[in-house]
Amino acid sequence: MFGLGPATKIYVAVEAVDMRKGFEGLYGLVRDQLGQDPLSGHLFLFTNRAHSRLKALVFDGSGLWVCAKRLERGRFHWPEARDARSVSMRPAELAMLLSGIDLAQARPRANWYRRHPAA
Repeated sequence: MFGLGPATKIYVAVEAVDMRKGFEGLYGLVRDQLGQDPLSGHLFLFTNRAHSRLKALVFDGSGLWVCAKRLERGRFHWPEARDARSVSMRPAELAMLLSGIDLAQARPRANWYRRHPAA
């Protein structure tokens, strides 16, 4: 199983994708549309148009994982971005997204410190 360490970034594709895509299709989306390296060890998250399904792509050092989740009811509250193809999030935010929490309404405290690594 793959783990999410503090150095693992989570990239969320803003636009909906065809959920029939598998390893190669998602690999191509990460490389060509998101401009990231699929073999970086970071986690890449995708959703369908209805926001009722998601897929994750991650490289664990020896191979790629593709994991999927389908909601029986409801929708994921997917992040939005105006000028970007992806947004990044922390593992805690991913857990909230997967648990049905609206990230737009959940916000950190004003005095909460978070170090932003250099690009």
